[in-house]
Amino acid sequence: MRDPAIPRLVLASASPRRTALLAQLGLPHEVRPAHILEEAWPGETPVEHVERLAAAKASAVAASHPDALVLGGDTVVLLDDALLGKPTDTEGAVRMLLSLSGREHTVVSALALAGPAGAGPSVVTRTAQVEMRAFDEWAARAYVATGEPMDKAGAYGIQGAGAALVSRVEGDYYTVVGLPVSGLIDLLREAGWPYGFGGLGTGR
Repeated sequence: MRDPAIPRLVLASASPRRTALLAQLGLPHEVRPAHILEEAWPGETPVEHVERLAAAKASAVAASHPDALVLGGDTVVLLDDALLGKPTDTEGAVRMLLSLSGREHTVVSALALAGPAGAGPSVVTRTAQVEMRAFDEWAARAYVATGEPMDKAGAYGIQGAGAALVSRVEGDYYTVVGLPVSGLIDLLREAGWPYGFGGLGTGR
């Protein structure tokens, strides 16, 4: 049973990868997706972009859950100077994947923690470098046909079948998944609710 002195944890995201990771860590949570516009602002850097969106998601959901710790997150793929978000259709997913084929790109993930009682949001950001193996259009279309790429930045999921497209990761694997665990642990500790291997403790 959850200690009533410890606030509820609410995930402001519909991402099944993020909720699966929280469950893997033994952190009971509610899923309350934030509905915000995720367009990039002119002149915004990739780090500024993901930090702004992660904070906006956490703040939006925290407004209706003032008693909870609310976790927001955002991830983008950066190829050269281009931000690759989620594909809008299957052809876009194929084009996005082919642009990554045989090349290295950067994944930027931010987490924001808000609440309880209006605190925050505090934000952490992590980056990782991913090298994709060379693959052809047939492989890209076969992968897109699985449906897996359609809700993922860069049109691939390293924790699923998309792992077959990846040759190397330099940095934090969980950043590529979309929930950098080390960043989450830091946010919880700084907020006074340290991770306790199966739940939240109190450091107050």
